[in-house]
Amino acid sequence: MEKYIMALDQGTTSSRTIIYDKAGNIIASSQKQFTQIYPYEGWVEHDPLEIWDTQLLTAQEALSKAGLTYENIAGIGITNQRETTIVWDKATGTPVYNAIVWQCRRTADYAERLKPCEEMIRRKTGLVADPYFSATKLAWILDNVEGARDRARRGELLFGTIETWLIWKMTGGKVHVSDYSNACRTMLFNIITLKWDRDLCDLLEIPMQMLPKPVECSAHYGDTTKELFGGPIPITGAAGDQQAALFGEACFNEGDVKSTYGTGNFLLLNTGDKPVMSENNLLTTIAWGLNGDVKYALEGSVFISGAAIHWMREQLGFIKEASESVALANEVEDTGGVYVVPAFVGLGAPYWDPNARGAIFGMTRGTSKAHIARATLEALAYQSEDLLSAMRADTGQELSTLKVDGGAANNELVMQMQADISNAEIIRYSSVESTSLGAAYLAGLAVGYYDNLEDISASKEIAKTFSPGIDDTARKEMIEGWHRAVQATIAFRVL
Repeated sequence: MEKYIMALDQGTTSSRTIIYDKAGNIIASSQKQFTQIYPYEGWVEHDPLEIWDTQLLTAQEALSKAGLTYENIAGIGITNQRETTIVWDKATGTPVYNAIVWQCRRTADYAERLKPCEEMIRRKTGLVADPYFSATKLAWILDNVEGARDRARRGELLFGTIETWLIWKMTGGKVHVSDYSNACRTMLFNIITLKWDRDLCDLLEIPMQMLPKPVECSAHYGDTTKELFGGPIPITGAAGDQQAALFGEACFNEGDVKSTYGTGNFLLLNTGDKPVMSENNLLTTIAWGLNGDVKYALEGSVFISGAAIHWMREQLGFIKEASESVALANEVEDTGGVYVVPAFVGLGAPYWDPNARGAIFGMTRGTSKAHIARATLEALAYQSEDLLSAMRADTGQELSTLKVDGGAANNELVMQMQADISNAEIIRYSSVESTSLGAAYLAGLAVGYYDNLEDISASKEIAKTFSPGIDDTARKEMIEGWHRAVQATIAFRVL
């Protein structure tokens, strides 16, 4: 019987399922959008039950489209939006509150109160004290949902990031685990000991009994219940979306770096067997745990990347489809000195300013929407360059090659801008579905669908490379202008 891998890709705006064959070809897929909830300015929530319903529906639809049954699926791999926080009743499975999304900034005050402890936090977790991470979101739920903290102490409530929630639901509540790559994004997990850290839990008054069991990213966690797909399917892989993309881009060697252009923009650099503590405001994170071996990464996170194109479409009305952004931007040869800083939900790495807000600089009477569109696309490349520059400083490596994936990796103009601004060769594989593919690879390794990492690397095919096309003087002037715009944005931060 022909076997395939099912990848569940639970993202910030949609739930997807993709079924892959061994060569990484897509056999079938299904995608469903779900509701974005914005109770107040800077607050972002999702309904955990809607996430589960849409994810299950896409999995069932993908199986049906492919004409397959549960017996054809060798394993399920999960990749997910990270840091998003869910707390639910252990007995009933009912969430006590909506999922608080990674983008949500409501806990900025919580994070500010942790600043005196930031050195300890960084040493144990590789992270900074920021509302981006799960810990302050979890503390907020326990503080603001009536009776939640007492119930958590009594062992009645469970916490999880998205992969934890999906695995718990798929196994009928039998398995409560979190893979290393997601656990390390909570600000409660010690990336050296690979355990939940009591000091950090005590700092935020998090009852440790509500935390899931930490597990490797490629292992047999449990099986789906029979009623979901007609029979049990092994759940054998899980990784946060950015680590999954790093794995999916075959960045298996120390020094390999990738950039994912999704709602946000994320650069990860494989640093090998030892964590590198950044001196340039990057995060140190676990890349993956596999066969008893843990790999680490340096990570830079930009909160708004592809979402800036969505903003041009939905809020400004400049375009009707995201693909039209290139044609609009190409109506002008350059930005005319315009810079767009899309800090709509604050600035991530390397600035870490949750109170910064978006801004446009350098407009004149002659500025058109084409200039603003081009500057918005250019901002995607500038933000990636900020991260790449910090990685170069932290490691002393040249990092002259960058692998790319995600929706905007298909944008020819943005990729050329990236090559020009970063003075790097940009490599785009034939499939930019690296996130879900990484989850599939991890799941496949656990069940012998793939023999080893070399087996995976051999299947990768380069579709296009982009090389730098501007001189050093022009590059320097452009980057200096961007940095002036960022500093002006920070100066105008919300007080």
